[in-house]
Amino acid sequence: MLSCSYLVDEVRRTMRDGADWGVRLDYAVETEPLGTGGGVRNAADLVSGLVVVLNGDVLTDVDLSAMLRFHTQRLSRATIFLTRVEDPSPYGLVEVAGDGRVTGFVEKPSVAQCTADTINAGIYLLDAALLARIQPGRIASMEREFFPGLLADGLPFFGWVGEGYWIDIGSPEKYRQAQLDLMAGRVATDVGPAGAGGDRTSIAADAKSGARVSAVPPVVIGAACQLEDECRVGPAAVLGPGCIVGAAATVEGAVLWERVAVGAGAVLRDCLIGADVRIGPHAHVGPGVVLEDGAIVAGHTRLVR
Repeated sequence: MLSCSYLVDEVRRTMRDGADWGVRLDYAVETEPLGTGGGVRNAADLVSGLVVVLNGDVLTDVDLSAMLRFHTQRLSRATIFLTRVEDPSPYGLVEVAGDGRVTGFVEKPSVAQCTADTINAGIYLLDAALLARIQPGRIASMEREFFPGLLADGLPFFGWVGEGYWIDIGSPEKYRQAQLDLMAGRVATDVGPAGAGGDRTSIAADAKSGARVSAVPPVVIGAACQLEDECRVGPAAVLGPGCIVGAAATVEGAVLWERVAVGAGAVLRDCLIGADVRIGPHAHVGPGVVLEDGAIVAGHTRLVR
């Protein structure tokens, strides 16, 4: 079940019915944005029993089976996955007792309020009946209303601290970092290039390469990509399907979505490039730059952040 509000048609176009991943996907669509709590409530009538809620902007390899065992052993009615971070201030800090029982919340804490290093990591196990506490069709927040309400009413409510990889990919910088981590094998998943250490490489069978092309691992080169003479792709580069890298161009530390055309002699480093972007010859796109879908960069242009 996907609870959707923003760019629903794009999500449907990409995910369809889930058959490509061996699952069946249904969609609960919000006619107006309902917030983190309202969105979950919007899908509540389609589920029952134990509900697993996962935020769509999180990449993690956490062991959900271990979280479920914890939830069951404590007879919990709601359990939040918590992860430890060095700086909790951009997140929602969750305080827990020794047995894992939730004792308090501090949303976006100041330095003085950072009494713990465990944050809400965006995965929940919930008794579906609890979702009736959220009024249908109303904007509501899981973090600011639903969970504090469970705490105030003394319901069995726990936080489970999971080990493993976790990142919030809700910003371009974090999204690009997640791509680099997948290539480097820092995430336990079957997504990403094969190989070990720095030799991780994935090149589609129908990708075409000219003379003296360098593909430096770790690197991912998607279907129907075209690499022209003497270009260099990698290390730490991702080319989506249908990309063209011109002669003697360099793409390093960059993530390119589908159908990006990079002109001859252009240089792309540590940037994020949307779909159908056109980069002119000998242009330079530097670290931290993000280009939206369909952007056009004229030849010999220099973009820096």
